[in-house]
Amino acid sequence: MKKLFSIMTVAAMVFVGTLGTSAATAHTAQTGANALINSTIITFVQEDGVATTTADAADDAKGFHQELKERFIEGGPGFMGVILLTLILGLAIAIERIIYLNMSTTNTQKLAEDVESALNSGGIEAAKDVARNTRGPVASIYYQGLDRANEGIDVAEKAVVAYGGVQMGQLEKNISWISLCIALAPMLGFLGTVIGMIVAFDRIQAAGDMNPSLVAGGIKVALLTTVFGLVVAMILQIFYNYIIAKIDSIVNSMEDASITLIDILFDYQTKRTPKL
Repeated sequence: MKKLFSIMTVAAMVFVGTLGTSAATAHTAQTGANALINSTIITFVQEDGVATTTADAADDAKGFHQELKERFIEGGPGFMGVILLTLILGLAIAIERIIYLNMSTTNTQKLAEDVESALNSGGIEAAKDVARNTRGPVASIYYQGLDRANEGIDVAEKAVVAYGGVQMGQLEKNISWISLCIALAPMLGFLGTVIGMIVAFDRIQAAGDMNPSLVAGGIKVALLTTVFGLVVAMILQIFYNYIIAKIDSIVNSMEDASITLIDILFDYQTKRTPKL
């Protein structure tokens, strides 16, 4: 009986040891599987993050300039080329006018003081030298008025008014071409849109089916011409408004300077006229 009990005890101990070993093995296997799964998930997330980051970096590196160039090419060389030529022509005229108007700007108050001082100290010829050596339409008007001063105030005033009109024409030279470019750019864009829509409907008619893929490309190209035409018109409109404001400012200075010159000449002749 004791011998049987000993054998059963040994068997139980062996069974328990076997279960412990199996449990440890299973736990080790499960731990290894979990580690493998976690490693795979981390690697997938890292690779996905790297791919997403690379794609975002590529999109950021594309930039506005590249996007604009691609859109311009998609619009087609025909109307896009004409719209670009309109922009270049309008900007060239606008820049030339801005440079000319900035060079025509004069400190009229200082010029009037210098002319009056030279007139009182050296006479008409000295005042004409001051006006001749100063650039700008105001100085030119002063010179014309001083050149007719010996013929009387009325003659000098008429010369100032007449030459003021000539100078205004010089200031407004080629402005109408900028207006033409502003009006022409969106018209060309709309024309490109209409032609693109006609081409899209021709494709629908030829295919005999209303398939969006047939007309999407044509409509996209048509709308791009309108967008670029409107952008060109807006850019040129900004320059045009600046030029008009600059011309108005110079014209106002010319009118004030003309009145000042007549007053200076009147005072000068009054001082020269002998009192009875």
